[in-house]
Amino acid sequence: MATVAVTDETFDAEVRQADVPVVVDFWAEWCGPCKQIGPALEELSDEYGDKVKIVKVNVDENPQSPGQLGVRGIPALFLFKNGEVFSSKVGAAPKAALQTWIDEAV
Repeated sequence: MATVAVTDETFDAEVRQADVPVVVDFWAEWCGPCKQIGPALEELSDEYGDKVKIVKVNVDENPQSPGQLGVRGIPALFLFKNGEVFSSKVGAAPKAALQTWIDEAV
């Protein structure tokens, strides 16, 4: 299961109404650290399969969602569980650290 691109319009349906934990990656094309964690998130998406959904929101194209969550720096990762923010982190991290963080919600 690959990561899913989410827009401001689809955010509620894809994230808040999901029946599994959702990792939201707020990113931008010009962000080096965002590109650095992208492959790890793709791998994790495949490894978790249907247990966890991993989505990406381009902050340049979709300013509303990150604005509502107070995103000030990217990459910003939010872990939603039952439609609410369970946990968040800012900045790049190695795949193992991301996996440990996600496992806290699964």
